[in-house]
Amino acid sequence: MRQRKFFEGVYEIEDEEGSHIATLSIAPGIIVYGEKIVKIGNDEYRIWNPYRSKIAAAIIKGLKNFFIKPGWRILYLGAASGTTVSHVSDIVGSEGIIYAVEVAHRPFRDFIEKVSGKRRNVVPILGDARSVFEYSWLLQEVETVYCDIAQPDEVSIAVMNADIFLKKGGFLVIALKASSVDSTRKPSEIFRREEANLEATGRYRIEEIVDIEPYAMMHELIISRKI
Repeated sequence: MRQRKFFEGVYEIEDEEGSHIATLSIAPGIIVYGEKIVKIGNDEYRIWNPYRSKIAAAIIKGLKNFFIKPGWRILYLGAASGTTVSHVSDIVGSEGIIYAVEVAHRPFRDFIEKVSGKRRNVVPILGDARSVFEYSWLLQEVETVYCDIAQPDEVSIAVMNADIFLKKGGFLVIALKASSVDSTRKPSEIFRREEANLEATGRYRIEEIVDIEPYAMMHELIISRKI
């Protein structure tokens, strides 16, 4: 059994089944979505499944500009039941904080039960990412806005939140699903158009784009910085 650091807060674990990426759990003994647990000494690592997390998929596909660090504040739009949020929680640690927004009641209940109720660095927000002023009073300025909401106007929603909450030089990261924007056009056309729309704001510069197939079909991750 071996482990080495992949990014700050993200590790590569090698065991009898092969190589995996993982995060060091800040809530030992708590399993969120059936993930495999690996213990090395006194530490407990949670294997990060790329088929269940677009961020994990991007890391495996060669992501270079990692946008989460220990101690950072993250606005996470589209928390769902908290699979990825739980790993982000491990990375930012006790000094960081995640403001996690989810609009659907059923996954939000699961999120409360499995993630935010077990982790003190997660602030659950039941709300619509379009209605930023309904939750703006809860937030401080953040280092990263991560958006994964599968809506036709996702880029606009992400920019609206980043304009208000993201610090200058911070990361705006969008998990873009082509078919959610327009199911009648080729994914490549949609991706290029939405990338152009983001840069056309004049406030965000794209630094990296990661195609995350086959882990998430017709998806790419757009990593940009606030200028």
